[in-house]
Amino acid sequence: MDLMVFYRMISLNIRLVCCDNQQDNRSRIGLLSAICMVMGNMIGSGIFISPKMVLLHSGAVGPSLLIWAACGVLSILGALCYAELGTMIPKSGSDYSYLMEGFGSPVAYLYSWTTVMVSLPSSFSILVLSFAEYASAPFFSECNIPVMVTKSLAAAAIGKTENLYNVFDGKSVSAGGIGLAFYSGLWAYDGWCQLNFITEELKNPSRNLPLAIIIAIPLVAVCYVMINISYFTVLTSNELLRSPAVAVAFGDKVFHSVSWIVPIFVLFSTFGSANVSCFTAGRLAYVSSREGHMVEILSYISVRRLTPTPALIFNGFLAILYIIPGDINTLVNYLSFAQWLFCGLTTLSLIVMRFTRKELKRPFKVPIVIPVLLLLICCYLVLAPIIDNPDIKFLYWAIYILSGLLLYYPFVHLKVKWARRLMRPITTLLQILLEVVPPEKCG
Repeated sequence: MDLMVFYRMISLNIRLVCCDNQQDNRSRIGLLSAICMVMGNMIGSGIFISPKMVLLHSGAVGPSLLIWAACGVLSILGALCYAELGTMIPKSGSDYSYLMEGFGSPVAYLYSWTTVMVSLPSSFSILVLSFAEYASAPFFSECNIPVMVTKSLAAAAIGKTENLYNVFDGKSVSAGGIGLAFYSGLWAYDGWCQLNFITEELKNPSRNLPLAIIIAIPLVAVCYVMINISYFTVLTSNELLRSPAVAVAFGDKVFHSVSWIVPIFVLFSTFGSANVSCFTAGRLAYVSSREGHMVEILSYISVRRLTPTPALIFNGFLAILYIIPGDINTLVNYLSFAQWLFCGLTTLSLIVMRFTRKELKRPFKVPIVIPVLLLLICCYLVLAPIIDNPDIKFLYWAIYILSGLLLYYPFVHLKVKWARRLMRPITTLLQILLEVVPPEKCG
């Protein structure tokens, strides 16, 4: 039997199933799950890794704590701007969808080309969670709440604080060093815009999107500052800089014989963050494929589970490739450079659309000074480390981002026919193996 005929038979048999279940599963994430999602992704491995690099680049305990607080304020400003964008353009995909509306297809394509993942979970957790998200659409919302409770207990366990003295005694630092310190701190705060990747799956996004971030991010900021104060009340600056794992060194001094509990909490924290990352990153590939910026198969959904199965598998595969080199500091700096470059462009699109797209409804609107301030901060975070230390790696990263245009022009803009003919049998085969079909509207 011809493969295409077989596929059409499958499509006809499952069409009614899709129509019966698609509407019920489209908007399944409520306010509580949304809050847990933001906090769950932000409180990941970063708070156990970044304090060392923030202290190294800031030069002293006092500036380090100020940077952690400033990172929280910056995350709130960014989230407020993204909340306006998310309620104004209620599409999944976050920056990708907003760049499409603000600057068009080429810029949005460069974002999807560059952004392949937003966190660094272990290969084991990637495999487990990618399968879980594939197997069950509600898995994320069911799993993330208990994991978030465990993370909160971990933060409470690392919460002993005392007075600190002479916190500003240390070496002087440059503007570029402060920028790198912000890179490390903001890596721990990464995740404040995750809800925007799944706007179409939120219940009442006009209300729940801004409300979730207004509740979640300040809680995380307070938690992070208190955890860092706890670190510094137990560990000296030299001990913290020498420690390969700050939380473990802290646990050895505070919990003594039961210090083994700290790695368990770290495991839960990282696993929960990976859960959110797998859930949202797959949606980026799905949305960009739906717009024709990636191969067509990535926009297909499972006929049994209504999840973007090919996009989830693709994201898991790329994430495993990224962690093979094992140099986390280089990877953090690269992803931070790319993240704040595109965050600046997305913020600029918000400012531009205030004047060019006045007809769009804005259920949630921030004062114009907030996106302007955020844009200036993004420019600083991108340019300061380059100006202070013009490392050749920054040039490599910029070349990698712009190299996406070499693929965009022939395959997206010109839509070369031989590429479509080449992918057609591969797409059909994967459809049959994965039991996926294009997303359809039920009339």
